[in-house]
Amino acid sequence: HVQLVESGGDSVQAGGSPRLSCVASGYSGNSYCMGWFRQAPEKERQRVADMFRAGPTSYASSVKGRFTISEDTAENTLFLQMNSLKPEDTAMYYCAARDSYCLSHHSSFPYWGQGTQVTVS
Repeated sequence: HVQLVESGGDSVQAGGSPRLSCVASGYSGNSYCMGWFRQAPEKERQRVADMFRAGPTSYASSVKGRFTISEDTAENTLFLQMNSLKPEDTAMYYCAARDSYCLSHHSSFPYWGQGTQVTVS
């Protein structure tokens, strides 16, 4: 029943600052975690950032200080503001959700969007 749809991915130059969006529908719970993951070709999917109950946040060390996760609860939309992009940030970015506390591994998230490609050159 839960649906997640990402948007905002694009081909950008190094140093660019795009913002990814994820619109959620079909879920209303008191305890939940929403997060962003990314996967580069031939690499494992990894957590970028997550947020528990639209409050506490966590970031991967590779993006800390450059990316910011936020949520507009009124519009059921999750955002990932990406600043100072580097070529190594190139990946397919996925929005994910689970109806409990946050965990770092992608296998713990049952709900996923289809992904949006970010290419940094």
